[in-house]
Amino acid sequence: MKTRVPNDTRKDIDMDNLEDRCNSVRAQLKEIDERVRGMMKDARFTGEQSFNGQHAEMKANIMLAVRHIEDARMRVGKILQYADDGVSILDKQ
Repeated sequence: MKTRVPNDTRKDIDMDNLEDRCNSVRAQLKEIDERVRGMMKDARFTGEQSFNGQHAEMKANIMLAVRHIEDARMRVGKILQYADDGVSILDKQ
């Protein structure tokens, strides 16, 4: 079964193909990562803080969210790795 995944610029995704699904999810996570990182440039950070440490706490939570997204992307990559030969693509270079 082929389907178009929202916000995925790649071809139609074969939902019965694990590699296609993993690559689609990784592409979507990359986009989400970039959007979350963009929050660091929000105009709110140039204004006054409502309380001491407000901006620092907000930025820290943005970066924690980014780290979790990066981890999810890596874990989906591990699905691809172990569905293949179990060797990291980085070790094949």
